[in-house]
Amino acid sequence: MPSHEAHRFTPGLSKTPNRNYFFANIRRLHMTEVNSEALADVAYGIFEHLLNRELLAQGKFLYALVEGGIDFTADLAAIFSKFSGEYPQLAEAMLVQFSHLDMIYKTLCAGEGVTPTKTTQTYWIVQDAPGSAPEAIEDENAGKWLIFQEPDLVDAIWKKVRDATVALELGISAKVSTAKPNPDSRDSRKVIYIYTKDWADEPDVMRVREKLRELGVVDRIGYKRNIETFAGEYAKKGKRVTYYSA
Repeated sequence: MPSHEAHRFTPGLSKTPNRNYFFANIRRLHMTEVNSEALADVAYGIFEHLLNRELLAQGKFLYALVEGGIDFTADLAAIFSKFSGEYPQLAEAMLVQFSHLDMIYKTLCAGEGVTPTKTTQTYWIVQDAPGSAPEAIEDENAGKWLIFQEPDLVDAIWKKVRDATVALELGISAKVSTAKPNPDSRDSRKVIYIYTKDWADEPDVMRVREKLRELGVVDRIGYKRNIETFAGEYAKKGKRVTYYSA
């Protein structure tokens, strides 16, 4: 089973155990020697987070703009300008990597940050449910259903999970591993997490499982509590760490 739950960290930065670790370490970047590739990775991760946050504040979703063929060049330019003002070193690193803002736009329109198999800049695509705080998935009371999929099947099921999450039909958040090569993965499969707020709320956990069946996830899947993840407990031969299985 893939070790997809492990986070990848930039050398020299502290291992804050959540997807916003970039922000926890941003003040240290100027005092830490990092290579250009690592800096570009951090830069893109922060920018994508800011992009999605700013779009959401306008009632927009990146995936809806891309899949709907809606022009968002003005939004991108405005958000990148804000990013450049807040993080000039990182904005410069991004422009070194992409040459021009037009290239970033084309990359996004090609599916970066939207479609798992077309995303190579980040290890995960995340979709929070409306009204859910991003940090909610890091609460020790939270947990997640895990769906493992072959790469050629992951895009379709991710779209269903993402849309249902936005429609408030699933849990507090969902995320999917991408095409970016992850040295922590043990095989080629991709994984989708569907988070619920409280692992002890069995009716809600099972409500989410039933909705996943409606979306086409009919094979048995496991549910893992965050407390096992935080303790570094992962499935291995002869040991299961899933709390529910359905």
